[in-house]
Amino acid sequence: MPARLDARALADPRYFLNRELSLLEFDRRVLEQAKDASVPLLERLRFLTICSTNFDEFFEIRVAGIKQQVAYGIVQPGPDGYGPRDVLQRISDVAHGLVEEHYRVLNQELLPALAHEGMRLLRRTSWSTKQAKWIRKYFQTEVLPVLTPMGLDPSHPFPRVLNKGLNVFVEVSGRDAFRRAASQAVLQVPRALPRVIRLPTQLASGPHDFVLLTSIIHAHVGELFPGLKVEGVYQFRVTRNSDLWVDEEEVDNLLQAVKGELSSRNFGEAVRLEVAENCPEHVWRYLLNAAQLEPNDLYRVNGPVNLHRLIALHEAVDRPELKYKPFVPSIPRRLQRGADMFDALNAGDILLHHPYESFVPVLDFLKQAAADPDVLAIKMTLYRTGSDSPVRDTLIEAARNGKEVTAVVELRARFDEAANIDIASELQAVGANVVYGIVGFKCHAKMILVMRREGRRIRRYVHLGTGNYHTRTTRAYTDIGLMTADKDVAEDVHLLFLHLTGLGSSPRLRRLVNSPFTLHERLIELIDAEAAQARKGKKARITAKMNALADPQVIQALYRASQAGVSVDLIVRGICCLRPGVPGVSENIRVRSIVGRFLEHARVWCFHAGGDEQVWCTSADWLPRNFLRRFETAFPIEDGRLRSRVVTETLAVYLADNVQAWQLQSDGSWKRVKPGKDRARSAQGVLLDTLV
Repeated sequence: MPARLDARALADPRYFLNRELSLLEFDRRVLEQAKDASVPLLERLRFLTICSTNFDEFFEIRVAGIKQQVAYGIVQPGPDGYGPRDVLQRISDVAHGLVEEHYRVLNQELLPALAHEGMRLLRRTSWSTKQAKWIRKYFQTEVLPVLTPMGLDPSHPFPRVLNKGLNVFVEVSGRDAFRRAASQAVLQVPRALPRVIRLPTQLASGPHDFVLLTSIIHAHVGELFPGLKVEGVYQFRVTRNSDLWVDEEEVDNLLQAVKGELSSRNFGEAVRLEVAENCPEHVWRYLLNAAQLEPNDLYRVNGPVNLHRLIALHEAVDRPELKYKPFVPSIPRRLQRGADMFDALNAGDILLHHPYESFVPVLDFLKQAAADPDVLAIKMTLYRTGSDSPVRDTLIEAARNGKEVTAVVELRARFDEAANIDIASELQAVGANVVYGIVGFKCHAKMILVMRREGRRIRRYVHLGTGNYHTRTTRAYTDIGLMTADKDVAEDVHLLFLHLTGLGSSPRLRRLVNSPFTLHERLIELIDAEAAQARKGKKARITAKMNALADPQVIQALYRASQAGVSVDLIVRGICCLRPGVPGVSENIRVRSIVGRFLEHARVWCFHAGGDEQVWCTSADWLPRNFLRRFETAFPIEDGRLRSRVVTETLAVYLADNVQAWQLQSDGSWKRVKPGKDRARSAQGVLLDTLV
């Protein structure tokens, strides 16, 4: 193999891993947390429920999209050489095995361990007489009044069941009051009903006894069909295409268009059928036909069809020793004791590393700006903020206080559309300027700009981040936030907001780079610059952290750098389509993933740059959508002390992790890193010890 391959050779499908299969491998790593005996027991259960929700979104979005390609006759392969039909088959092969493992872990590992700790899910066969009596009363008072059975006959066709809703297929025999020969019915279980019900203490044989709603319905479903004999009861669930589509260039009001599409999410095309393992073949074939699905789309499970609902056990049981130890995020010394945020920022930049450091300073920054009579305007991007958000409340207060408030609300933030519509409407009601970004481009950048009159001048203050302005995720996701009064950075952010809300050519920025204009090009320039240094025999190194890597051009640039001798270390939480360790192509590239208590969400780049180290933080992953179809920002960390912190806390400590780290192999599999003779070192544990 030649020392250097040209661009055409580097585009060979052999050098690319499949995006969808890589995502399934991430789920496998999450599942390992549920199997890990060193993880607190109730957290292991939580990880299993995360696997379930990950799978739901994977089918709702990714599998649904591939099925649409097949339906439209698209055969063009991706960078890995697989066409849509090939990908669907490979997904089916891997996903069926993973789902089987989900339920094996539940039934053989977690439920026995929970029972040992006094937390039991009681089966119908184990109910005592008193328990059965209480459960029957619960069914009659809480469940029966809201159930509506749908008999299936020519005048009652199979209902279009809700996306991911719990359903029960019932087989009955006999004749009803109209002398009809009854045989089949579908029962759609309302989402308002809890899926896990705690038994009263006086009836429980242990400290925490629960029953599943499906067990209660199964035991008493005959009351819904008086005079008929119940022959079979089988739970099932249909997953549907949930990706909203709005022709932005054809609609007059994007908010109203997105709002109108939300209801369709529950009734998109079916992509997956889950049934109980005891469901007979003639029933599941009937259900597949009703949903217009193929046998490969069927998942038979040994347990509840929605494992996510078991998170109720984690929330209901007060056993601190079986959960992660709580902690109080720290606050930088300069911001303690009610510090004036503007004085603090005039004294120098402030770096926040969440969740180890609190998100409160960002809220204080907004609150002080909302109340300060010298503040003239607040501008902010909102991607995922939450339906009950202090950020929303503060912006409303600022508008009522006469500030010029501008909110760039991304209405199409997947699965947060309804919350963002509500926020946009509430801000508009108090006179705030609300815009929805740029037609055809999601606004994913995380920016706050505050303009304050100080004497005869207007001073700008900025927050830039890698994560969302969502108080809940800032306690569970690792992210970096930079607060600054730097004139050049603030001017760049000012120009970006003008670009988002107005019209005109792309602004010329001094410090920041942004998508879809300069970020992709700048990243490849930085990678190529390291390769040029290596070819001169000089030290060259790239270290980067991100959620996902799939952009073919960036991958090829990294291959060129590896061929030149650049040492490349990548920390990729989820999807990685780069194939490391290929002789002559990527032998100098190492890829690892960290899966632990917190979801790794920060995006950071570090380039040796001939000894003049460059460190960037960004809202963008290395995916085509982030480079080409989103509005993103990347910002440099130029203060030497803060730059050292970012390198140490987001890169170096993760490269030293030998507890929660996984190493990507050249065949696409992941191998867990083990301490061996070295001292066990968890990156998240180290950061909890040093920053909190």
